[in-house]
Amino acid sequence: MYTHRIVVFALVLMSFGSHVRAEPTNEQLLLDPIVAEALAQNPEILAVRQRLLAAKERPAQVASLDDPELKIELWNTPDNLDVSRTSNTIFGLSQRFPYPGKRALKRSLTEKDAETVTAQIRAKEREIAAQVKGTYYELFLAHKAIEIHHRQIELLKDFFEIANARFRAGKGAQVDVLKSAVELSKLTNELPVLEQQQESAHARLNLLLSRAPSASLGLPVEPSGPRPRPSVEQLQQAAIQNRPELRVINVDMARSSAAIALSQRQFYPDFNVGVSRFQNYGTRDGFGGMVMMTVPFSFWTKPKYDAGVREAKANLEASKAVVHGYENQIRYEIADLSAKLDATQKLIALYKTTIIPQAQQTLESTRIGYQTAKVEFLTLLDAERALKDFQLEYYRSLTMFEQRMAELERTVGVDMGGNP
Repeated sequence: MYTHRIVVFALVLMSFGSHVRAEPTNEQLLLDPIVAEALAQNPEILAVRQRLLAAKERPAQVASLDDPELKIELWNTPDNLDVSRTSNTIFGLSQRFPYPGKRALKRSLTEKDAETVTAQIRAKEREIAAQVKGTYYELFLAHKAIEIHHRQIELLKDFFEIANARFRAGKGAQVDVLKSAVELSKLTNELPVLEQQQESAHARLNLLLSRAPSASLGLPVEPSGPRPRPSVEQLQQAAIQNRPELRVINVDMARSSAAIALSQRQFYPDFNVGVSRFQNYGTRDGFGGMVMMTVPFSFWTKPKYDAGVREAKANLEASKAVVHGYENQIRYEIADLSAKLDATQKLIALYKTTIIPQAQQTLESTRIGYQTAKVEFLTLLDAERALKDFQLEYYRSLTMFEQRMAELERTVGVDMGGNP
């Protein structure tokens, strides 16, 4: 009676495992198209692009002349404000002209601001691309984990059938049937966690694509795995030339140089030129002219401009220091990622060529040994668990390799190919 319950319990678990199996879809989810979609639709990138459009409108504003000023002066006006009896009426038009070169330098400053935003767009694109790739491979790993899970359920079903057949024939122990049922129960209980991980990666990828979290996605394609890449020195040189964040700092240095020139130009005066028309009551009318200029070199205003020059020079030196530190940081990141990629690549090869084939051979040998009563059922379960763990670790290593490659591409600032 007890044995009958064990068998019924195991059969229920087996049928449940078959019921929850997700039906695979034939549609492939390719990486390059969704990266392109993210670069076109991601809200963070769109926001920076709008800031660029705004920045491009500033040069024309700062380089324009101030509005001209129109004036009307009434002299010796009677109390009744009768304009026709005013002794003198003056109509004037004046225009302020900055010292030659100031407007060009102001334009240059705002053009550098636009260049900075352009580099920030590139940096944000590299960031989002790396996030999409990393999440894509998370989704791939989640699918593989569920696939391995279902294969192990099928394998344990076979073990149950073998243990049950041996028990009925009087060649096996009742405990072996129970152990297979318990192991099957453990696997079944793991499935909701795996499905949650898959759903989380699915929703996160849709978020990066600016889609609804539950929007349909196909099956990620297995990555090509380790592939040749340039040397550390070549990658470091490429990063110095292409890293968008470094471009931002270099543009900031150029902006600081222009700011120094503009600060020094503030010591030169601006001019205000005007013309006037005089209408005189009872006498001849006439015209007049006027030229005014600022006096920036006066002893009470000069300190302000001296401080402006010192500020601009300090900003330039700060940018130079940041460039040096950032270049060192880039070199370290590339060396660190390359070392990790080398280690992961060796691990992938070891799993693929040695560990997993040996684990498969061990499992098959143990299965035969159990059927012929040469090994215990626990040994068979241990071999099954080892194969499952090794397969998962292989795909984790493959996923880690691709994610680190995506991070390396972001660090260098260029794509290195190999995407499915």
